[in-house]
Amino acid sequence: MKQLFSLHKISVSGFAIILFSTASAGQSWLLPAGAAETGMNHSCIMKSGFWSAFQNQALLPHYQSFACGINYENRFSISELATRSVAVIVPAGKAGLGAFYRHFGYHDLRRHTAGIACGLKLSEKISAGVQIDYLAERTYGEYDERESLTFEVGIYSMLTDKIRLGMHLYNPVPGSIRKNYLPSSIRAGAGILLSRSLFAGAEVEMRTGMEPLIRMGIEYEAIKDFRIRGGFSSENTSFSLGIGYVMKLIRIDLGFATHELLGVTSSASIIFKIK
Repeated sequence: MKQLFSLHKISVSGFAIILFSTASAGQSWLLPAGAAETGMNHSCIMKSGFWSAFQNQALLPHYQSFACGINYENRFSISELATRSVAVIVPAGKAGLGAFYRHFGYHDLRRHTAGIACGLKLSEKISAGVQIDYLAERTYGEYDERESLTFEVGIYSMLTDKIRLGMHLYNPVPGSIRKNYLPSSIRAGAGILLSRSLFAGAEVEMRTGMEPLIRMGIEYEAIKDFRIRGGFSSENTSFSLGIGYVMKLIRIDLGFATHELLGVTSSASIIFKIK
């Protein structure tokens, strides 16, 4: 049994190293949180929500409740590759403030991300936001520890009563002035309220060293306070499914996304609203 455990640990470490090595493809640092967002395959930069506010900080002033949330994402059913996130949002009139912390990996291979964000309504239909991120990586061997500091910005517009637009830019800093490599990305998307209970959105993302990614998602309120979600991403031909339920001041969400080779990633979130 001890030998099998050692072999399992070696295989997981090797797999994690492969994932970390894909940083040049812009993947390792860009790990979003939120089970509701997972259910829509993260096509959410134009849709107001607790976790989506940290994917487009311009959405922060549209979240009108003081709230905190936790999220656990199990990548490919391998606990060593899990991501744990915690966040808080504080409304402040026309502005919204937020802070979050995210941990990915396990003892020998891990990444920490922390950030503080602010979003502001510039007019009745337009808002903008910015977030400062601190990133730290620890791996065994020659890489040891790395630390980085960057920022991200977003803009959100209510084009009409039913159409929403969003744009987000991550790490707009030239790599030539950085000590450590960090990918950049730009996302743009649009969403539409097809009815009072049905929302559909789509977005495109361009990351450093990758082909453009396309994401699409829908959310349907089947009955009061119960939502069903679905989505698609061209990255790894991923399909997703999710559900969510609101119980007074508590919201619970579950989301599942497929990978054409590695299996299923599951995500669970709980959000507490405080009056």
